[in-house]
Amino acid sequence: MSDWKERLGVVFSTNPDFKYETSTEAEAETLAPAKQNLKIWLDRLKGGRVATVVRGFVGSSDDLATLAKELKKSCGVGGTAKDGEIIIQGDHRDRVVELLTKAGYRCKRAGG
Repeated sequence: MSDWKERLGVVFSTNPDFKYETSTEAEAETLAPAKQNLKIWLDRLKGGRVATVVRGFVGSSDDLATLAKELKKSCGVGGTAKDGEIIIQGDHRDRVVELLTKAGYRCKRAGG
């Protein structure tokens, strides 16, 4: 079977009619920008570096990655999008708030 990696750790069944089912979690449907409530944080990374973090995005990982790509391109820096967060290298809180507000998102600067 081609799905053997998904079944690692599964106990053997003696039932010949047993069908292994993998659980797939549905991704959250992406909310409209006006319904998003984003918070912009400043986070200190290892080595004393800082990063701007956007939290609170509700939606699919593809939409999160697309938004992250636009923010990174507009700020001219690198970053990443994972676990519902967008991490932008450097302190770009003001610029990110400006860009998100212009795109129709509800957002504000948070602590940090």
